[in-house]
Amino acid sequence: MQHSFIAKNPSVLIFLAALALFTLIVSVLSEGLGTGIISTSFIKTLGKTLCLCLIAVAMDLIWGFAGILSLGHFAFFGLGGYMIGMWLMYERTRLIVVESLSQSEIPPTEAEVIDAIGNQIFGVVGSSEFPLIWAFADSLFLQLLLVLLVPGLLALIFGWLAFRSRVTGVYLSILTQAMTLALALYLFQNDSGLRGNNGLSGLQNLPGVDASQDVVSLWFLWSSALALGLGYVLAAWLVSGKFGSVIRGIRDNEARVRFLGYSVETYKLVIFTLTACIAAIAGALYYPQAGIVNPAEIAPIASIYLAVWVAIGGRGRLYGAVIGTAFVSLLSTWFTGGQAPDVPLGFYTIKWVDWWLVLLGLSFVAVTLLAPKGMGGLIDLWTDRKPPGRHGADLGPDDGALREQEANK
Repeated sequence: MQHSFIAKNPSVLIFLAALALFTLIVSVLSEGLGTGIISTSFIKTLGKTLCLCLIAVAMDLIWGFAGILSLGHFAFFGLGGYMIGMWLMYERTRLIVVESLSQSEIPPTEAEVIDAIGNQIFGVVGSSEFPLIWAFADSLFLQLLLVLLVPGLLALIFGWLAFRSRVTGVYLSILTQAMTLALALYLFQNDSGLRGNNGLSGLQNLPGVDASQDVVSLWFLWSSALALGLGYVLAAWLVSGKFGSVIRGIRDNEARVRFLGYSVETYKLVIFTLTACIAAIAGALYYPQAGIVNPAEIAPIASIYLAVWVAIGGRGRLYGAVIGTAFVSLLSTWFTGGQAPDVPLGFYTIKWVDWWLVLLGLSFVAVTLLAPKGMGGLIDLWTDRKPPGRHGADLGPDDGALREQEANK
């Protein structure tokens, strides 16, 4: 008997309903719709958190289901932000330059406008010429394509080189971290074409849109929620079918999957590239809400944080990755934003701004040792999700065989 995707995955419908309800409540209470109970700055924080949840879904796909611990997915996240940031900065600067030059008695030529735009953007690094990578910065459509193409191509090339060499385990993690570090160091250079350490700024202003930040922040919140919902459905659909069974098999016993005739390297490359594109989409939505993107955002530590978020939420559970990321991200904002009260101990005062990372590290260790299922395990307890009962029967030639469960289908 065939069952629909939703029937086999009721958690997807529950997640989408919860996400829609959350978005509706936040929107009604926002300043953009006039209520003003939730500030615009916090709306942006929530929108950015939804974007982080989306990259966490990608991380759970590559790590929780495929068993590939990538410490470089924030590089794709940052590249997505850079690609959309180029258009936002170019178009905003162009409008300012055109308005300024329109005051001149002699109308400016196109070349003069381009020179003025280049001087405004690259003057901070001592240049006024547009690098080749800015060739399509004047086209929103092409830059949106580059949001997927640039990170996707980087992931494809890196993955092909790594997987064809059968690099696995901690060695692959180190390679992905090295890739991220190399990219960050390159972007820090002024001649990288992306303004070096200054990064791209002013991204929160949508060019040609006459709307306040109250309204714009809501638009991005809705876009982030929609992207998270679609990304979650895509991920759940992938892991519920044959593709999901194969990547889980690769995670559990790569040699056996290869012996069965599957192209392990192809499956790894597909999931690596796909999750890189999902991460890039998340970054393209995140940085316009943050207002700035710079090389520090791509530092390897960011990808390590991502792995910690997924581990705390419970890897191998898509909803766990979302819950863990949302919880830790919002808690981090509270602690590092100076909102958490200091704790006086008499001989010493705990300032959470300084101690937050220590608390996060201890939490990661505690979850790893004491609750490997993470926060998602609490959902399992609530829904009474249990492994199939074996009743002491011999269910197959190998540990973990589910012949009894298969016989009941």
